[in-house]
Amino acid sequence: MERRLVPIRLDSYKPLREVVAETLREAIVAGTLKPGERLMEIQLAEELGVSRTPVREAIRKLELEGFVVMIPRRGTYVADLSIKDINEVFEIRTALDVLAAGLAVERITEDELEQLERLLVEIVELLDHQDDIEKIVEVDSQFHDVLYRASRNDRLVGIINNLREQFTRFRSISIQYPGRMRISVEEHRRLVEAIATRDTELAQQIAREHMENSEQTLLQDLNERRQV
Repeated sequence: MERRLVPIRLDSYKPLREVVAETLREAIVAGTLKPGERLMEIQLAEELGVSRTPVREAIRKLELEGFVVMIPRRGTYVADLSIKDINEVFEIRTALDVLAAGLAVERITEDELEQLERLLVEIVELLDHQDDIEKIVEVDSQFHDVLYRASRNDRLVGIINNLREQFTRFRSISIQYPGRMRISVEEHRRLVEAIATRDTELAQQIAREHMENSEQTLLQDLNERRQV
């Protein structure tokens, strides 16, 4: 058996399933595990030097994030990630986020503004004191959820949630690009300030720039990884 994955070091403070998920995610992004390739639990467990249980749990997590697809009676495969996929998802998500930002300017409460501020502080603290990408992604998602709820448009929130799994995959990749998360926090801060001052045009402009920058970071990251 050709060994392509490096055995996991068991000295991490993170749960083993999360370490396995990060390792597999990075291998997919880098192209070590290729689109359409079947993932065998036994083989992955042997390569990573772990039991099948954390591999199985990691695969389920990656399925939710859109990195793998599970086909009944056929097995689990690496999902294909094309430039077309990225462009289409970001086109839709940008339009939805711009709309949500504009509605939030009109409808957000003071309590929700305070929640956004607290979540920004939490992200900065995580960046300064921990290397926990999973937690940062989680808090970042909470920030966006508060913003979407502030739109007071349940159908808009529902449409965005339908894209959540696909977008989680993209966020997990772009958020790890060197320096991107701190830039993202600053974009979020500017967005909150625009909403707080009830500046609809500025809020929508910042929301659009944030999504465009996220897309460009993702494309740049994928290109660099695949050239290695």
